[in-house]
Amino acid sequence: MGFARTCSVALVGVEGVVVEVQADLEPGVAAFTLVGLPDKSLTESRDRVRAAVVNSGASWPQKKLTVGLSPASVPKSGSGFDLAVAAAVLGAAERIDPRVLADIVMIGELGLDGRVRPVRGTLPAVLAAANAGYEQVVVPECAAAEASLVPGVSVLGVRSLRQLIAVLADEPVPDEEPVEPGRPDPLLAGLRVPGTAAATGIHHMGTAQHDQDHDLADVVGQTSARTAVEVAAAGGHHLLLEGPPGAGKTMLVERLPAVLPPLGSREALEVTAVHSVAGLLPPGKPMIDTAPYCAPHHSATMQALVGGGPGMARPGAVSLSHRGVLFLDEAPEFSSHALDALRQPLESGHVVIARSAGVVRFPAKFLMVLAANPCPCGRFSQRDDFCECSPSAVRRYQARLSGPLLDRVDLRVQVDRVTRTELTRSGAGGESTAAVAQRVRAARERTAARLAGTPWHTNSEVPGRELRSRWSAVPGAMDDAERSLERGALTARGIDRVLRVAWTVADLVGHDRPDATDVALALQLRTGVPRGVPMAIGALT
Repeated sequence: MGFARTCSVALVGVEGVVVEVQADLEPGVAAFTLVGLPDKSLTESRDRVRAAVVNSGASWPQKKLTVGLSPASVPKSGSGFDLAVAAAVLGAAERIDPRVLADIVMIGELGLDGRVRPVRGTLPAVLAAANAGYEQVVVPECAAAEASLVPGVSVLGVRSLRQLIAVLADEPVPDEEPVEPGRPDPLLAGLRVPGTAAATGIHHMGTAQHDQDHDLADVVGQTSARTAVEVAAAGGHHLLLEGPPGAGKTMLVERLPAVLPPLGSREALEVTAVHSVAGLLPPGKPMIDTAPYCAPHHSATMQALVGGGPGMARPGAVSLSHRGVLFLDEAPEFSSHALDALRQPLESGHVVIARSAGVVRFPAKFLMVLAANPCPCGRFSQRDDFCECSPSAVRRYQARLSGPLLDRVDLRVQVDRVTRTELTRSGAGGESTAAVAQRVRAARERTAARLAGTPWHTNSEVPGRELRSRWSAVPGAMDDAERSLERGALTARGIDRVLRVAWTVADLVGHDRPDATDVALALQLRTGVPRGVPMAIGALT
């Protein structure tokens, strides 16, 4: 009787469980049995592994073969167990020393010719292996850079099963035929899942590209909206831009990711892990170190926004925009059920999806930006009578954004129509992206210094009770906000959000504590009621 074991990883969302792959050979009729709650794609690995072993020059054992995936109570899915199954079978057949396999984690799909193909979720799988104490990981060669992002783990990238056998058996490693120049590498097809990016509007746009092609200086006028974008970036506050078509709402939001500071190492690993599970990592750049930007179409379903799908749930737009920007253009056109499903992730910073195959938890700490027209025709305004919609139609259109959702939005700004004078004026325009981004980074550094030793990183995350007790404003600065609370213009949640925004304004301006001017600007950005303070951050410094 021959026995060997090695390890692989079963992913549940972005969390992984190390699975022991055991192979047992016994005398009897040649058969291959796979046990341990495998799904359809994993059950098919019996045929893939057999063909890959034979085509790699090894002999397939003509005995009764049983492969067990332990723990058996955890559902296993996907083709990433192929490499571990093949190694365990070869260890049981004594082609490889079983003692060498015991402490190695293997992740990869096998082709019928023995080539090793990449699978989704390599980074979170290696993270799970490292957290479980494993130090050696074998992955496909084209996914080795992604796996190497995990510190403290030795990564071996192999292009074929023949190479793995040679390395583990201490034999000369054969060279695989290189891909001809100019021809696509078929192994790279497994790094991306077709169609998932189109459903959620995910884009990977680096800061340099934004500075060149999407500069804030291109936006004409819109002082209030530019200030709101800056405050949103500095404090992580959610934003609603309401105004007529063509006023520049989309232009402003497209320039928001470049204003955000680069991701830290821990945040970059979180974002990269989510995109790895979704199959959306950019080819040749495994680490995502800039804030992601996700702009789904208004026809997106609830599953596309919050995650879901058949079988084990996949991350939706709220998770793909983790640590970045989720832009919902034409927000009233989204399904009301889909919009209301965002309320829990906005508060908790994660989304939990329950399906028959299991419960999945995805991170979802994003900056939400809503853009909306004031009415169906888009020309409703208090200044003119160009609108052709009836008052009831305007009310119905504006009511599509529910009160509980809007109560979670810190900044609400009216984007006015651009005038002829503003559009044709020559000379210097507004501040550039580089100038605003520098001010945002300085404000983030002040926030980080104040919140050092706490679990929070931005002002939008700090609970209201902590703001009122540990980090209060200047005495008397909150009088106007408290009067608005008494009149019913603000809720208790709303006054906490005003104080958070006031702290962000103070960090941008350089104040030690929010004063009456900072609170007045925060109130104006939330309610839209003028408070007699300059709207440009530069005018307050």
